Amino acid sequence: MVRPVPEKPGPGQESVWDYPRPPRLEQFRGSITIDLGGEQIASSTDGWRVLETSHPPTYYLPRTVFIPGALREAAGSSWCEWKGQAAYFDLVSEDTVAPRAAWTYPSPTAGFAPLAGAIAVMAAAVDRCTVNGEVVIPQPGGFYGGWITSWVTGPFKGIPGSMGW
Repeated sequence: MVRPVPEKPGPGQESVWDYPRPPRLEQFRGSITIDLGGEQIASSTDGWRVLETSHPPTYYLPRTVFIPGALREAAGSSWCEWKGQAAYFDLVSEDTVAPRAAWTYPSPTAGFAPLAGAIAVMAAAVDRCTVNGEVVIPQPGGFYGGWITSWVTGPFKGIPGSMGW
């Protein structure tokens, strides 16, 4: 396995290689928006970030910031060794459905208790997600839900060859 070489962060940047494992939960204060089908389906100035080594932050929003009808329960679940069992949602706008594009931890582990019922979104499955006005880039690979912004440096898990990181 080729070991990743962390990019050197510039002023005001964070390296995902300085994030801990196991991951850390921190409160986020700033603007977050999610657009689907040409409409804004969520907007918040409060949320949480999960920070884990080699991953861009995954943002979680209060369920109450999604417009009515935007969250539709979806079949299936998954397990996270740190947070517990996840449940999924389809994201719905007037003209668009993004299947299983959002998830929550209804009863997370003790270290992630503030996330109970909060919603995370796969940025690649929607039109646009923003953090503090910046359009995010989805974490590569299609499996993880991190959001890349200009203030985080990688390389990021999900790129080819990163399976063993």
